[in-house]
Amino acid sequence: MLKKFSSIIQGCMTWGAWGKQLSKKEMVTTLHHCIEQGITTFDHADIYGDYTTETDFGKAFAQSGIAREDLELISKCGIQYIGKTRDNKIKHYQYNADYIIWSAEKSIADLKADYLDLLLLHRPSPLMEPDEIAKAIDKLTSEGKIKAFGVSNFTPFQTDLVSTKNTVSANQIEFSLTATDALFNGSLDHMMIQKITPMCWSPLGSVFKVDDHQTRRIHAVLKELSKKYEATIDQLALGWILKHPARIHPVIGTTNLERIDLAAQALSIPLTEVDWFKLLVASQGHKVP
Repeated sequence: MLKKFSSIIQGCMTWGAWGKQLSKKEMVTTLHHCIEQGITTFDHADIYGDYTTETDFGKAFAQSGIAREDLELISKCGIQYIGKTRDNKIKHYQYNADYIIWSAEKSIADLKADYLDLLLLHRPSPLMEPDEIAKAIDKLTSEGKIKAFGVSNFTPFQTDLVSTKNTVSANQIEFSLTATDALFNGSLDHMMIQKITPMCWSPLGSVFKVDDHQTRRIHAVLKELSKKYEATIDQLALGWILKHPARIHPVIGTTNLERIDLAAQALSIPLTEVDWFKLLVASQGHKVP
C-alpha cells in the first residue's frame, strides 16, 4: 500500500490543452492551493494534452518554489495516441522495455521532477509481456527514477500477470456512484488482498453529466443526505467512495479552487453504513440481494 499519497489526488488531465488551458501563473496558484488543502499528489499521463500538459505543468512547478519532496507526482505511459505531436497511424499500446524507459524519462524531464513517485501502465495491452515490462521497471527503480510501479484500468488477472515480475503498488480504475462494477467484479477485493492502493478516475461519474433514471435516483438521495450531513452533493459522492474499506483515493478533475476545497473537506464526512447503502441502492435501482 502507498502511504505517502494524499487521500484526495489532483488530476491534471484538464489543466492544459485538453481542458482549461491554464496559464503558468494559474497552474502555480492551483498547485499551491492544492497543497494548502492537503492535496499533495498530482496525477498525470504522458498523453494528456496530446503529450503537452506535462511540459506545461513542469514549467509551472519549476517556478512555484515548491520543494520536490513536498508533493507526489504520478505519470502513466503506454498509450500511443493519434494526435499532432506523434506520427501514429492507429491508437495502440506499447510496452517494450525501451519505450517504457524512454517515456518515463521524458515525463520526468517534462515535469522538472527528478523522479516519479509512481509510474503506471495506462491501459492493459493484449501483447504485454511481464519479462519485457520488468526490464524497464527494474532499471528505472534501480536508478531512482521511479519510487513505485503500478497499473491503470487493469483487471485482477491482468494485474497478477504483471505482478509475477514486479510489485504492483497501485491500480487506478474507474469507480463512482454511476460506475460500481469494481464492487462486484473482484477488483477492489483483489486490491485489498494484495495490498494494492486503489485510485479512481472520474469519481463523480455521470452524476452531474447525465439526466436519466439512475442519476435522478442518486440526486434524490444526495439531496436528502446533504441536509443531514450539511455537505454538498458532490462532497457526498466523494464521501461514498472514501467510505469503502479499500481506502480508495479519488482522482478529482476540477481546477476550480472552491471545488478543490470542498473535495478536501469530504474526508471528514461521517457517512454511516446505512446511508452508504442508500446511495448504492439508488445507483442500482433495486435493493441489495
